[in-house]
Amino acid sequence: MPGLVEVLIEDPRWRPAGIEALAATAARAALARLGLPAEGFEISLLACDDARIAALNAAFRGKAAPTDVLSWPAAERGAAGDGGRPDLPVPGAADDPESLGDIALAWETCSRDAAAAGRPLSDHLSHLVVHGVLHLLGYDHIRPADAALMEGLEVEILARLGVADPYR
Repeated sequence: MPGLVEVLIEDPRWRPAGIEALAATAARAALARLGLPAEGFEISLLACDDARIAALNAAFRGKAAPTDVLSWPAAERGAAGDGGRPDLPVPGAADDPESLGDIALAWETCSRDAAAAGRPLSDHLSHLVVHGVLHLLGYDHIRPADAALMEGLEVEILARLGVADPYR
């Protein structure tokens, strides 16, 4: 699965979690569900710690606190109306893939949230990567119908990966 997700591991605690393979599998599943060829896209993923993601959260969202996942789409694709589907990107060539953007995950928050929910860390990380990829594709959860659409897609994609509904 080379090429789709380029992972930069800043915190070595991510290595035993198998974040590279897990991220590639989750991203491929999200793209496949939307009929997009994984070979035509690339995503950058930063596997960091709470301190780093808190700094990023402060710089980009004005919230000086750690969070589990952040995403930065390469282009604005959001739907105009609540519950509408965003305009999906055109894939690049396999040797020149289109960048979808960047995702960051924070080790402490992710592992703590998985434990608190009684979920395997791998399942929780799969959910967060799917969630991040959907954000890169223009899906959001601010407006009610947008949230219902995005969450429904997440549950469907995760089910295809054998991951239980994270919203139950």
